[in-house]
Amino acid sequence: MYKKILVPLDGSKLAECVLPHVKTIAAGVGVAQVLLLRVVEPLPAGTPPAVDFEVVQEAGMKEARKYLAGIKAKLSKDGMNVETKVLAGRPAETIIDFAQREKVDLVAIATHGRSGLTRWVFGSVADKVMRSLSVPILLVKPAGFASGE
Repeated sequence: MYKKILVPLDGSKLAECVLPHVKTIAAGVGVAQVLLLRVVEPLPAGTPPAVDFEVVQEAGMKEARKYLAGIKAKLSKDGMNVETKVLAGRPAETIIDFAQREKVDLVAIATHGRSGLTRWVFGSVADKVMRSLSVPILLVKPAGFASGE
């Protein structure tokens, strides 16, 4: 059923709550590949001109690659075929484009559970991904997480 699962991660423990679910699904249906994706956002407009955008961006990309390598090592010990990818861009749009380009069968993503004003201000990457893709989406809310935080 699912041969290629995309798992977008933002580097937080909250985002990693999706990983046990991915392990279970992968083991249960014989997933061929798990793609871990980390999107590094560009610096916001209005950043002081003294900031070297390229240096900051490359540092973010390097940290993201290191982070994903650690997650990959843990998942690979369980016999999973894991690939990693780090891209620069706006998270929701980059995840959507990557998922379509890679022809994934499932996207497994954690949700921060924001509502009201915080959702309006920060947006919801998970919501945008869910509304834009035609493949199944597994949304996981962390255990003990109250809605609206």
